[in-house]
Amino acid sequence: MIAEFATIPLQFDTPLSGELFLIGRLLFGGVLAFMGLNHFLDVDTMAGYAEFKGLPAPRFSVIASGVLLVSGGLGVALGLFPVLAAGGLAVFLLVSAVTMHDFWSVEDPEGRQSELTSFLKNIYGAGAALALLAIGGTSWPYAVGIGLF
Repeated sequence: MIAEFATIPLQFDTPLSGELFLIGRLLFGGVLAFMGLNHFLDVDTMAGYAEFKGLPAPRFSVIASGVLLVSGGLGVALGLFPVLAAGGLAVFLLVSAVTMHDFWSVEDPEGRQSELTSFLKNIYGAGAALALLAIGGTSWPYAVGIGLF
């Protein structure tokens, strides 16, 4: 016999749960928005690395990914279009983990470790973004509250 699971509507009714959720959103979204800002502050270096990794249109890729990180990060932090923000971040983090941090193809042990660390950061960030995406259609405490759903 297979157990049945019932879903319970998301509730933020325990003490400080809304405030902790806000702090988590601010930390997660804020760090990603800051990372996106860095894309604009160092376009040439990042474009060179993107070109080294074989990305097409490396300069455009750096700028587009910066826009995605800033808008997605701010969207999560503010609760503004949370489904689009979290979904966009999840896709970006998964794709960039595989394309930019391919540790399996690096022969130098130090370089491999560095790429593995970056790969894992992107993967756990994608996990957090997917969790936020899953609850993106619910009402978030302390959020702007503008969204598609």
